[in-house]
Amino acid sequence: MSLSPPAIMSTPVAERSLAPDLARGAMLLFIALAHAHMFLAHETTGFRGYAVDGTALDRVAAGLQVLFVDGRALPMFAGLFGYGLARLVDRRMRSGADWPRARRLVRRRSWWLIAFGFAHAALLFFGDILAAYGFIGLVFTGLLAAKDRTLLRTTGIVLAFHVLVVIAAGFSAEAAGHENASPTLVADPVEAAAARLLVWSALTPTFYVVDVVPAFAIGIWAARRRILDEPSRHLPLLRRTALWGIAAGVAGGLPLMLADTRLWHAEGPVAIAAYVLHSLTGLGTGLGLAALVALVAARNAHGHRAAGPLTRALAACGQRSLTCYLLQSVAFTALFVPYAGNLGATLGDAAASGIAVLVWAATVALAAWMARAGVRGPFEVLLRRLTYGRA
Repeated sequence: MSLSPPAIMSTPVAERSLAPDLARGAMLLFIALAHAHMFLAHETTGFRGYAVDGTALDRVAAGLQVLFVDGRALPMFAGLFGYGLARLVDRRMRSGADWPRARRLVRRRSWWLIAFGFAHAALLFFGDILAAYGFIGLVFTGLLAAKDRTLLRTTGIVLAFHVLVVIAAGFSAEAAGHENASPTLVADPVEAAAARLLVWSALTPTFYVVDVVPAFAIGIWAARRRILDEPSRHLPLLRRTALWGIAAGVAGGLPLMLADTRLWHAEGPVAIAAYVLHSLTGLGTGLGLAALVALVAARNAHGHRAAGPLTRALAACGQRSLTCYLLQSVAFTALFVPYAGNLGATLGDAAASGIAVLVWAATVALAAWMARAGVRGPFEVLLRRLTYGRA
């Protein structure tokens, strides 16, 4: 039995919750900042990929991003992914679908996300996250129907495994002397594509999946309580999460920030311990940033239509987050890689961060124009058509 047309229609903008869209739009700035420096031709880098011999301005930019962006944007993105997927399942079941049908829908969408991720990695960027989301949607679909206790237990188990993965990555980086071997530095386009796929195939099922699952599970927990849909009803929780989550991330990220900017010369197990602490506390910062955006959204009680122009533009970007995410990779590839603009051979981390902000701002402006014109994101439309069919 097929889903009826009302069950698969998009939610009108006037009926959408502002906080999730606003959070996705803001989060894409962090994604841009986290990715841009990966295209630079540094010979030796710290644990987070920043130059160890950059200028003072480069070190300031790297230090701020280690504290607030790296390992923080991905958990925020993952929490929003879990929240959105749980809300999608809830809408399907409220429209009359049972759990097996809703599960099939999630898995069909997940297969297509893996396909999108493969194409993204092959053509543009090895650090693709779409395939990890697709993999999680296939393997961890049951979490969408699991009890809260199972969600919390899964979070704890995966965090413990995550520590082991980060320790292994830290020892590997130390053993390699922190040499920069990014696929974005390969000059031949065909060899670069092969290198990107090789790194992507290793990153996706190991580092990215274990990094995403804890925040994904917490996002499901939050969706059941409609925390982002009704932020004004959860203000105390949101305030505590924003305050303590961001504070924990800053405190936990400080040792690695000092090490990666060479203000503290840590080596061996001590440096790896700083790397692990940074990675673990990133979950708190990611959730804290999402809570902070929800607090901003709570001040706009009447949603999208009553919001100011900047808020509406950010929300429009969030509604088209897949398209804007992929456009970032298109821009960075055109600007930075050796067989295109080749700016990665000469720019430092601060300049790359400045370009990242400009690229993100351009996608926000484009999304705002599309919203005024009534145009949906092309990749959102494509994913929806592939998932639901022509109905």
